[in-house]
Amino acid sequence: MEKKDSLPVLGILMGDPTGVGPEIVTKLAAADFYRDVCRPLFIGDARVFGAGLDTFGGKAPYYAVSDVNEADWEKGFPVLDTKDQDPARITYGAPDPYCGKAGIEAFRLACRLCREGKIEGFAFGPFHKGAMIDGGMDVESEHHLIARELGAVSFGETNFVDGLMTFRCTSHIPLKDVSAALSKELILSKIEMGRSRARSMGIKEPRIGVAALNPHAGEGGTCGTEEIDIIEPAIREACERGWNVKGPVPSDMLFYRAFVRREFDVAIVMYHDQGQIATKLHGFEGGITISSGQPYPVVTCGHGTAYGGAGQGRASEKSMGNAVKMAARMAISKRKGLF
Repeated sequence: MEKKDSLPVLGILMGDPTGVGPEIVTKLAAADFYRDVCRPLFIGDARVFGAGLDTFGGKAPYYAVSDVNEADWEKGFPVLDTKDQDPARITYGAPDPYCGKAGIEAFRLACRLCREGKIEGFAFGPFHKGAMIDGGMDVESEHHLIARELGAVSFGETNFVDGLMTFRCTSHIPLKDVSAALSKELILSKIEMGRSRARSMGIKEPRIGVAALNPHAGEGGTCGTEEIDIIEPAIREACERGWNVKGPVPSDMLFYRAFVRREFDVAIVMYHDQGQIATKLHGFEGGITISSGQPYPVVTCGHGTAYGGAGQGRASEKSMGNAVKMAARMAISKRKGLF
């Protein structure tokens, strides 16, 4: 166990106040979860922290600060108070540009604190992309916003469930456009990113499985040629570099081999739902998402704002807790030069 004063200092963004974010973040505080994991600096309106506790009748010592240097974890949980989210103006269960704009600023603040060396990374509760776009975000997601603020060029969302990291070659595009978007270079870059991220978590030589695109891996070209033309060349080059890469593996077998046979540490998939369906079926409640390719640890829970349960005190904090633990693990790896 790390000594308390050597635990990584992590920013904790509470998520959109209209959803379950503040509830799950403060449930962890009320359970004293953070004590042995990190030194948390909560980023957002201190009133939202209090409202989160109120949803389940929880108690936790917290206080507002205006500067990171004022944080003293012996006093309780410091909240870097942005004073921009009046609970009286917030309604649970529906996206609101007022909250979306505050979300944008919270991400910018967290990224600036990383650049200034005041925090070592951050974990964040769920935000609503639509509310953030309506609030002024001019990129497609918070991950793109983070990348711009931190100067990341090659980045992507990585799902982590039950010891397996899943990297997508394409993400939020129509299924009909996936084939045209794939290239040997893109797939190879995702293999490299997956290997690098796994090594940063202490896996010396990650075992990487690459999914096929077509049923039965294309059946030798009779059911699609992307495997022959694009995916196999990328795998060959990765193997020539000395990396432990297998595939193309039909995706209905890839996740069986990963979760049941425990053959892979990393899965590379060709499109969004190819990975999402398998990983969410296997471990929806505890899964997390890592913003890979960023120069600092950035992790979030694997679910969204869960509007149907917002404000009711029933949301599970398990995924958010796993996200914080992963951010702390990555921050310690970064200290060791492994990130």
